[in-house]
Amino acid sequence: MKGFSDRVAAVTGAASGIGRALARELAGRGAHLALADLDEAGLAETAGLCAGSGVKVSTTGVDVADRHAVFAWADQVMGEHGRVDLVVNNAGVALLAEVAAMAVDDLQWLMGVDFFGVVYGTKAFLPHLLARGEGHIVNVSSVFGLVSVPAQSAYNAAKFAVRGFTDSLRMELEVARSGVSCTTVHPGGIRTNIVRHARLDPELVASAGGRHQVAERFDKMARTSPEAAARRILAAVERNQRRLLIGHDARFLDLVSRLPPGLYQRVVVAGARLLR
Repeated sequence: MKGFSDRVAAVTGAASGIGRALARELAGRGAHLALADLDEAGLAETAGLCAGSGVKVSTTGVDVADRHAVFAWADQVMGEHGRVDLVVNNAGVALLAEVAAMAVDDLQWLMGVDFFGVVYGTKAFLPHLLARGEGHIVNVSSVFGLVSVPAQSAYNAAKFAVRGFTDSLRMELEVARSGVSCTTVHPGGIRTNIVRHARLDPELVASAGGRHQVAERFDKMARTSPEAAARRILAAVERNQRRLLIGHDARFLDLVSRLPPGLYQRVVVAGARLLR
């Protein structure tokens, strides 16, 4: 995909953050938009920000953890837009909790959105892309799909799963010479509201000085804007990249992931002890 003018892009998690930035960037490049999110008010705001670009914008309230809702949305997109060229499975949530204290319901909630949301979005739209013999899928993982850290076991599990799922899909599409491709995205710290909307273990939050302090620390570490991330993602689609690292922190952690696990994990454990 060498350009986006007159293409149709389906984007999840479009009410804010990277999803909203992608919608605005795509609209500016002449792409028609099918936007989805649970936050329908935020979704309407995103659509308003894309108004005036001369492109068609449809919005749908979708829980990406609901398989039937995602497949129904894909059918709706095909009915309203006639085709789809680019699918971005971007919706995500966060959970900060150690395994011993983590509620299984919280783990299932996160996996439903961060992993199965990607699976459902891929499965719902892939047949339409294959039928046309062209198109691109972008699945958003994380730097925590490269390395593991304490209190992020659920997020690590989901994002490593997205990486494996998408890497395998990419090879399958190439084996079949399908004309369809996909990219795995590993953002580092992006200035979004994901931490403010996260589920947090009360004891961990208390030891860190409260939810506000946790969010402030994240904001200080998040050096990349959603707009910069969106531009990088679309450039990766145009170059048909297999994997995209966004941010200096992502590139650093990619290097760390290549070290022997015992080495980098001992450093992380020492740092976590100091924080406590």
